[in-house]
Amino acid sequence: MRILAVLGEGGHTKEMVRLVELLGEGYEFGYVLVADDDLSEKKITVPGPVFRVIRPRDKAHNLPNDVRKFLVCAWQAWRAVRQFRPRAMISTGPSVAVPVALVCKLAGVKVIFVETGSRVTALSTTGRIMYRLADLFLVQWEPLVAKYPRAVYAGRLC
Repeated sequence: MRILAVLGEGGHTKEMVRLVELLGEGYEFGYVLVADDDLSEKKITVPGPVFRVIRPRDKAHNLPNDVRKFLVCAWQAWRAVRQFRPRAMISTGPSVAVPVALVCKLAGVKVIFVETGSRVTALSTTGRIMYRLADLFLVQWEPLVAKYPRAVYAGRLC
């Protein structure tokens, strides 16, 4: 089974790499990274093709520019999904997960989202969006299940 793993930077990558390792053998992984993230690719321990996409939004939050970048990112994600043909997509929270997940949903790919472990009492912005989008929404802290009934408590990844 092919799984498309969306890596973020820093802690998101650490959690995703750990999750890939925990899933073990029997899966073929492909990875989506933002184009300007040079460190995450070096942390991948289970080999697989790497697809680069543009960062979907800037810290400055310029709406017209963010919309344009989101659409370009989605187009690049579409090409990656079409080429890799995953059965599922999994992510631990970076904003790039949103356009990739939308593309995956349109392509009939199951979307699994694991809220980052740093979110103990409230979801991240990406988590709030993905809560509505994901086929399976996992959290790493039990208090979040009370606030988000569709969430499944999965325990800590790291």
